[in-house]
Amino acid sequence: MSTSRVEKLVDPSPEGAKDQGLPWVPLLALATAAFVGILTEALPAGMLPEMSRSLSVSESAMGQALTVYAIASAVTAIPLFALTATWRRKPLLLGAIAAIAVSNLVTAVSPDYLLTMVFRFIGGVAAGLIWALLVEYARRLAPPHLQGRAIAITMGGVPLALSLGIPVGTFLSGFFGWRMTFLLVAFLGVILVGWVLASVPDHVGKRGEQRESVLSAFLRPGVVAVLFVVAAYVLAHNILYTYIATFLIEYEMGSSIGLVLLIFGIASMVSILIVGAQVDRRLRALTITSTILFALGTTLLAVFADSSVLVFVAAALWGLGWGGITTLMQTAVTDAGGDSAQALLVTTWNGFMAGGGAVGGILLELFGPRSFPWSVLLLLVPVLIVVLLARKHAFPAKRPGMA
Repeated sequence: MSTSRVEKLVDPSPEGAKDQGLPWVPLLALATAAFVGILTEALPAGMLPEMSRSLSVSESAMGQALTVYAIASAVTAIPLFALTATWRRKPLLLGAIAAIAVSNLVTAVSPDYLLTMVFRFIGGVAAGLIWALLVEYARRLAPPHLQGRAIAITMGGVPLALSLGIPVGTFLSGFFGWRMTFLLVAFLGVILVGWVLASVPDHVGKRGEQRESVLSAFLRPGVVAVLFVVAAYVLAHNILYTYIATFLIEYEMGSSIGLVLLIFGIASMVSILIVGAQVDRRLRALTITSTILFALGTTLLAVFADSSVLVFVAAALWGLGWGGITTLMQTAVTDAGGDSAQALLVTTWNGFMAGGGAVGGILLELFGPRSFPWSVLLLLVPVLIVVLLARKHAFPAKRPGMA
């Protein structure tokens, strides 16, 4: 396939853009890549006791399988993005998906804890590269006036993995064992490689004169504001999400953990659908609304957690505030800083996601589980202030290039 043909496929001209729809098949393939990446990261959470027994380590040591994956994505995203900026994108995406599949395969058959952790790290590196590629791909596949919606479809795999993939994986492990569950996810990765080969067009990387460094993207107006919102929002969410079972047990709702997470997951999917339909026209309003909904849900947990009904309402508000945030932040940071800013977002997101467990653990030791919602509120207040103030470059009322 020639370079001119590649660019014609993935970089539509503005003249005909408004007549184009969304290329659903390749976008759904990208969404599945997001699904597999998140599922691979979080799958051990539902199987820690079985995995720790098989590998003869403590549950806390086995829990680091999640941490090492997130850290790998965080620390390698920027250097990998810089290293591969001029590479063709489809082989790069295929290689990253294949690496995750191999990571899951080795995890499924490994008899050794250290070997498992090494390949979890490799999977995390591949996932970080996928995150940096997905939004760039989604934007190039869609006409300008539908780019936000294309990103929403692509990133829809994230809440789907959290709300459905992990519970289903945990359920399957109860019947077939944790190793077979990882084998099934590895097989899904193989199928995805074939899907991407068949449906996703290739495109060239940035030529030398077109490349923009990650540092240049960081210095562009609005990028720092978006990254601050990402850091505080993700940290707040993960403090609460990581220890939601501990929090609910504190209020004698241990038997309702599954229901609370189901409500949260369904609300997250509703959020991603709403945001996906409106992000191109209402990015600023949706970001403000999401923050307020999350804060309202957290307030209910802080003040009325003794009421199971209000806890369920809080879970719904939290899910509505969280589900679309990935799409909103990916769109905002790319509008402000270009494709190079994606590596900054990946590093920030994964770093503070890993930090959520650590900060939550400190809060648990010092103040107990009732401190979680109050801590989240303290983080969301500056988030709302920054979104309200950064109206020119980070969270404008009208996205750049929108008529």
